[in-house]
This record gives sequence, structure tokens and C-alpha cells, in this order.
Amino acid sequence: MKHIAFYAPMKPPDHPTPSGDREMARALILALQKAGFEVSVVSSLRSRNGSGDEAEQTRIQEEAESEVSRIAADFEARGAPDLWFTYHLYHKAPDLLGPELTKRFDLPYCVAEASLAAKRKDGPWSDFYAQSLAAIRHADRIFQLNPQDSDGLRSVLGCGLPIVPLDPFLVDPPAPMASDLRQQSRRELAARHGLDPEKPWMLAVGMMRPDSKRDSYKLLAEAFGMRADTAVPLLIVGDGPARPEIEGYFRDHPKAVFLGALPRERLNITYGMADLFVWPAINEAFGMALLEAQAAGLPVVAGNRPGVAAMIVDGETGILAPEGDTGALAEAINQMVADATMRESMSVSAISNVAAHHSLEKAAQRLSDDLLPLIGAWS
Repeated sequence: MKHIAFYAPMKPPDHPTPSGDREMARALILALQKAGFEVSVVSSLRSRNGSGDEAEQTRIQEEAESEVSRIAADFEARGAPDLWFTYHLYHKAPDLLGPELTKRFDLPYCVAEASLAAKRKDGPWSDFYAQSLAAIRHADRIFQLNPQDSDGLRSVLGCGLPIVPLDPFLVDPPAPMASDLRQQSRRELAARHGLDPEKPWMLAVGMMRPDSKRDSYKLLAEAFGMRADTAVPLLIVGDGPARPEIEGYFRDHPKAVFLGALPRERLNITYGMADLFVWPAINEAFGMALLEAQAAGLPVVAGNRPGVAAMIVDGETGILAPEGDTGALAEAINQMVADATMRESMSVSAISNVAAHHSLEKAAQRLSDDLLPLIGAWS
């Protein structure tokens, strides 16, 4: 069995704070294992520096040098892996380990979700930018979950990069809920929150952080206020430091119901109770909740971002509105709420879309097809 050293500089897979980044790191490990590889997480060093602070970057660099020495000693004692795989690197979270170790031990070096912003070449992240650039140039494979990232790399490094498209995928997708359980769950929630179970229910799922997630919630509140049928509710799943501010955006909308962060089983039930998933997707890379919603049979109304558009078939599994356009988002919501036939048709297409393109099995096959020949060529 071939052995892969796995590293996630942005956020290690055992980090205590939930996020889409952590979930994708875990999903990639499972996909690699399903592809037949032995996978070891070789470091929990988090290289992310969001402030651009020079002293903090120096501290991270020094810690990385110690980690390189530690991992090198382990490789020498136990044997080196067959390949190094790094998930998510960019100017705020460079890979300070993989390039050095793969050169020292002559290993193939692969990365997933790598991005470059040329405007960061100079400024507070200039050194981390340079190290990310060097890592990407060193990569033997670049697996990209977001088409926009590929375009960004080509704009800096030109064509000819070893880029391999990898569709975002779900490890354990929620299934559509049985009709009797759906009706019972809706009646119970309707009684608790004064909702009409006969109306279509909208659902939004997202972390409540003071960044683009907050901006998405703000735009969603504005669009929700423009809905044609004011009895149609919006279920909101999520929590975080920006929750008080986000709840304030919906203060004048009594049909917005905040459910907080939900455990997986309860979240899947909530997907099953809803009729439509809505998310403005401001600056969204791709958004795993958009895939989960489709797997559960929910058509989606979302902001049109490159990564989002790669998961939603506009007009078939949902409607994409121009990113940041409140009126267009509200119009799409109203259209979907008013047309039950459209929702039913898109529900079927959404389930098929996830099964055909965004499964763990499909991701494992893509990784196997690209990594096994690479390891063989290195042997």
C-alpha cells in the first residue's frame, strides 16, 4: 500500500473549530484512503497569518523549521512516504514544510486548492506570497476544487501547469427524507415557531463569522424582506461570533427562524424539512452546504460565483443570481417559491447531479488515476 503524507497548513483536520476548510481536509483524507492509500497527517502546524504581522510570520517560520527537522528525523527513522499531499495553501497560509521535505527526500509533491493573488506580491504578506509561489511551481500535481483558483494561477504562472480539476464532493451526503417523517418534522417545527407547514420553507446554512459569511447574511436579509409571500419562512442554521449582528439584520422579519448550530443528524432532518436552499455566496469558494442541500433534494438559489457555478446547474438544479445583486436574488427566490413544479423538477436533477459528479467514489477515482502513475514514475 502506497503511503501519503498529508498536511493542511490553513487548518489541520483535527482543529476544534468547525469550518468548510476543516471538513474538506477530512474529506480528502477519506477519499485518499478509499483510493487505496495509507494516509498520515504529518503535522498540525497552522501557518495561517490573517493580519500580515511580520513578527507573527517570523514566529511561524521558526516553528516550521523545527517541524521540518522533526519530520525529517521521523522519515529517516521510519521510512519516507511515497508522496506528499498538501491541502489549501495561499499567501496567508503557505506550505512551509512540504517543498523542503520533498526536495530532501526526493518525493512527488501534490497540492489541492492552491491560489495566488498577484496583488499580494508586495505588502505585509510578500514573504508568505513568495513561498506559496515557490511551492506551487514545485508541485507535480495541482488539484483544483474551484475553477477560479486555476485561472488565478495561470494569470501569474502561465499555461502548462499540472492542474487537475477535482469536483468538490460529499463523504456522507444527506438523503431525501421520507414523506411521513418530513410532514411530522414540519408540523413539530411549525408548532414551535408559528410557521405554516403548507407554505414552502427556505433554508440557509452557514457559519456566522465577521467576514464574507456575515456579508452573505446581510444580503440574504435584504432579499428575504423582498419576498412576495411574507408567510414563507426562512430557517437559518449556523452560529459564531457574528450571530448577534446577523440576528439584527433579520430583526424586522419574524418568519426568520434561527436554529443555531445543529449536529449532523439534526441538520440532515432540517434539510429534509425544507423546500428550497438559499445562499448569496459572497466571495464563496464553493460551499459544501450547497452540495448537501442538493443531495437532500433541495433546489438552490445562490449567488453566481465560479466555484458555486461548478456545483449548481443553472436552470436545472437551481437558479444563479449575479453575486451581490439583492434584487436578482429576491426575484429568483420569488420565482422558485411560486413554482412548485419547478422545485420538484430541480429536486430530482439536484439529487442526480450530486450522485453523478460529487461523490466520494468519484473523487477517490480521480485521485487514484492521477497519483498512482505519478508515484510509479518516481519509483
